[in-house]
Amino acid sequence: MTNLEFNKNEDQYRQLMDQLRNKLSKISEGGGKKNADKQREQGKLLARERIQYLIDKGSHFIEIGALAADGMYEEYGGCPAAGVVIGIGYVSGKQCVIVANDATVKAGAWFPMTGKKNLRAQEIAMENKLPIIYLVDSAGVFLPMQDEIFPDKEHFGRIFRNNAILSSMGVIQVAAIMGSCVAGGAYLPIMSDEALIVDKTGSIFLAGSYLVKAAIGEDIDNETLGGATTQCEVSGVTDNKFPDDKAALDYIKGIFQKLGTFEKAGFDRIKPVAPVKDPKELYGLVPTDQTKQYDMHEVIARLVDNSEFQEYKEKYGQSLLCGLARIDGWSVGIIANQRKVVKTKKGEMQFGGVIFSDSADKAARFIMNCNQRRIPLVFLQDVTGFMVGSRSEQGGIIKDGAKLVNAMSNSVVPKFTVILGNSFGAGNYAMCGKAYDPRLIVAWPTAQIAVMGGAQAAKTLLQIQVSAMKAKGQVLAKEQEEELLKKITDRYNQQMSPYYAASRLWVDAIIDPLETRRWISMGIEAANHAPITKAYNVGVIQT
Repeated sequence: MTNLEFNKNEDQYRQLMDQLRNKLSKISEGGGKKNADKQREQGKLLARERIQYLIDKGSHFIEIGALAADGMYEEYGGCPAAGVVIGIGYVSGKQCVIVANDATVKAGAWFPMTGKKNLRAQEIAMENKLPIIYLVDSAGVFLPMQDEIFPDKEHFGRIFRNNAILSSMGVIQVAAIMGSCVAGGAYLPIMSDEALIVDKTGSIFLAGSYLVKAAIGEDIDNETLGGATTQCEVSGVTDNKFPDDKAALDYIKGIFQKLGTFEKAGFDRIKPVAPVKDPKELYGLVPTDQTKQYDMHEVIARLVDNSEFQEYKEKYGQSLLCGLARIDGWSVGIIANQRKVVKTKKGEMQFGGVIFSDSADKAARFIMNCNQRRIPLVFLQDVTGFMVGSRSEQGGIIKDGAKLVNAMSNSVVPKFTVILGNSFGAGNYAMCGKAYDPRLIVAWPTAQIAVMGGAQAAKTLLQIQVSAMKAKGQVLAKEQEEELLKKITDRYNQQMSPYYAASRLWVDAIIDPLETRRWISMGIEAANHAPITKAYNVGVIQT
């Protein structure tokens, strides 16, 4: 790569980073200043302020799903961050999941993506046996969309099912009622180990005063019905009441300060060492044009400790790089797509970003080794798919690809996925896409996620649409066909965007490449809370 190409990439990447930071800054404002002022007038902290007060000073907090619901629900005024802030942080030195409803966004009401995001938080707690804290301030289900959030398996009710399962697993759950907590939502804090409530601002009941009046004709105010005094001193539903948000959060800190130690999975960690090669150079190494080549070795060298990568089968199956390294001291096995053209010993040229039979076979074996050795897996995706054509089919590409998918799917060690560039078709699957249970999955701003590349997909979609119109006797002029192709291409490219994926929680976050080490390190630290109890068994594999 020339200096000119490097500088051009770097300039373009910094523009993408500015776009990301601006979007996240806007999202952090929640429902806007007017709604925030209303919260403060009641003496309440905002959701993000509650989290900042709760976590240890100077500690890291990785936010999951900040871009959830981005660009969605515009007919209702939008729903920034899906109306809830979640992430992994540290309270009194203990790593935990934190969930905080944002009452500035539609009074903290649950949209469909709110439910999906809450379930993701519980999934992280469940997989990693990580304590979870709920800071509750929600008006309940968003009624205009109740059919999309209430009745199905992965809807609102799953939250309380998960409360019960987490409890049975011995996962610590603590809840603080810091605002409204109504109807079915009232079960969440009460199914936690300990439920706190803030006096005068917190309330919890199955039905509010208006509904009580309509249902049974009783006149009663919400505070008397389900305020802190009633629920702490009369019903005993909640455990303790506090004068304000900070007092309740201080109590949670006290709980976590006294927690016992946990059994560890035993993943190996030594003293962290920074990469020798400057991670800031990642901006210039990875092209924003996904058709351009680059050497994945150079990327890995800027992600791993001391820039040391112990490569497995270096000269075989070179379109996938496999090897051992350390990230922030943690031992990891890395599987990464090589994005430059490579030449085999037999003289065959292999395209970058494509998985061939030899590389699939190599990666499957490497994954098995990492499971045998209890080493977490890190997938670095920039993949356009598996190699096609008669030569590949006759060489058994489907069989070799299936072997890779099987070895990866059945892994018992934790998996982490970073999407650097393309993530297309079966390549997304084989490289541990969302469907394959990565503990965390993040994208860089250059990511693209789709069943195939934009140009190929748009032309295919155009052919389908033109054929359908011809069947109806409609023939398009060349100019009309070009206009339709542009319209289809623009729509498809929008759906390939990492923001489209993040808004639907196909990825947990879009991150600055410089944050990659931290995300993986905190992810492995979380996974270390959950000892591996299942034997590694790939079942039947075609060889």
